[in-house]
Amino acid sequence: MAPDSEVLIDRRRTRRRLTFWRFAAVTLGLLLIMAVLLSNAKFAGQAGVLPHVARVEINGIITDDRKQTELLERLRKADQVKAVIIAIDSPGGTTTGGETLFLAIRRLAEKKPVVATCGTLAASGGYIAAIAADRIFVLGNTITGSVGVIFQWVNVTELLDHVGVKVEEVRSGKLKAVPNPFEPASEPARELTQEMVDDAKDWFFGLVKERRKIDLDDVPGLKEGRVYSGRQAVKYDLADVVGDERAARKWLADEKGIAMSTKVIDWTVEEEDEGLFTQLFGSVATSFGLPLKEMRQVAGALTDSLQLDGLVSLWHVNNR
Repeated sequence: MAPDSEVLIDRRRTRRRLTFWRFAAVTLGLLLIMAVLLSNAKFAGQAGVLPHVARVEINGIITDDRKQTELLERLRKADQVKAVIIAIDSPGGTTTGGETLFLAIRRLAEKKPVVATCGTLAASGGYIAAIAADRIFVLGNTITGSVGVIFQWVNVTELLDHVGVKVEEVRSGKLKAVPNPFEPASEPARELTQEMVDDAKDWFFGLVKERRKIDLDDVPGLKEGRVYSGRQAVKYDLADVVGDERAARKWLADEKGIAMSTKVIDWTVEEEDEGLFTQLFGSVATSFGLPLKEMRQVAGALTDSLQLDGLVSLWHVNNR
């Protein structure tokens, strides 16, 4: 028996109501998610919604880090980023790492203002990163400088003799793979190594002279690789101002017209590795107080072994 026409009409009305409320619920949910995301400064900034000053940290040993170079390139292209603060706390690292970082920061500085704020250490490769900025801010006690390079190798010949081990080898040339740890360094090997170190040293000195507009001979101990306190660095024009990030922000406001009220947002390599969905999920989870960090670490932490190969521009205390 065919259904009554009034029953059919009632069913259609019910279906329309359900469709409306479903649509309204989905729309409301999307609007809620967007409101949460846009209230998250980090997401809103990197999504291009919020104009801001970006902060990038250069910590620990500096190596040739492709991901960090890509991050600086993204900052260069991001219209919402009005200036960049390079926050440095590093004893240096490899010369190639310092060179790559210097070039990336200089490309960034061609597009927007870049300032360096230095913490405990801005030495060797860390100082290379600092001089790439438009303005260097140090704390009074920041360990600064250590301009130069070093090449080190281990000589284990006496140890091998003690344990009765002898290394045999065949080389294509007498300067191939020298110096090496299995024999005392020959004079030609030392001369070759010194030549390479001197070439890298001249490159580093040239950067300092060009960027700081100083006569290197006027700075006591600079060519010998000494370090300076932040106050001494400013005195000898190796840095510009004794001040913290607030002082850097004031300079950006006074000289570049970027208001002190402009939000500062951290840009990190870790965020660079995340996809858009992960960033969306992270923003929502953070806003609702979910244990995002623990969730990301459920697979366990991985420990990376850092090895420095080749020439090194690194400040360290000699404990001998």
